[in-house]
Order: sequence, then C-alpha cells, then structure tokens
Amino acid sequence: MRAAGFPIEDNVVRSVAAARRLLGTPPDLLSCHAGLVGGYALEGHVPAAAVTRLLAERPAGIRGLAVPGMPVGSPGMEVPGQAPDSYDVLAFDARGGRSVFMRFRGGTPT
Repeated sequence: MRAAGFPIEDNVVRSVAAARRLLGTPPDLLSCHAGLVGGYALEGHVPAAAVTRLLAERPAGIRGLAVPGMPVGSPGMEVPGQAPDSYDVLAFDARGGRSVFMRFRGGTPT
C-alpha cells in the first residue's frame, strides 16, 4: 500500500475483534489484517489496485473489501518459486451481502 502511495498508520492491538465489529466486516470474510481507508473497511491482503478503484468509483452500498484467507501471491504473500493463486476481492455491504469486486492472479488484475 505504501508503494502505491497510500499513507499508512500501523496500529498493533491485542485483538482486532472490536475494530472489525466497528468496521462491519462479516465474520466469514475475516483474515489477518483489518484497515480503514476513505471510510471503507479493508480485510486481508487487498491489492492496492482494488482500493484505488473503490475510492475512484465509490459504489453505492459497499461497506468494504475483503480477501479471505491468505492467497499465495497476494500483496505480502509472495512465495519465491511458487505460482501465485487466483483469487477474488469481495465487496461487502452492511447487510452481509457480497459480490466479486475484482479478480486477481497474484498482484495482477485479471
């Protein structure tokens, strides 16, 4: 995210459960990181390209983006010598609805 020009404020906490409840992230989309950018929740290894698109388009009803799990090749999960996974960045709303926002192979949109 820093390399894409996003300012980062890193807050290490004992438990992110309270923050995730505040952000409204559905429990089945939880991963390893939680964040907030431009009023949107982020969960997991969401690529900067997806965040840039979200902030540019600001789609109605979207509360945030999530990448469940830790797909190989997603930002921060690169493994030398291992082929990157294909994965979906999911958009979620306040009612628990979700849709595919973007699809990636590693850090590259497909």
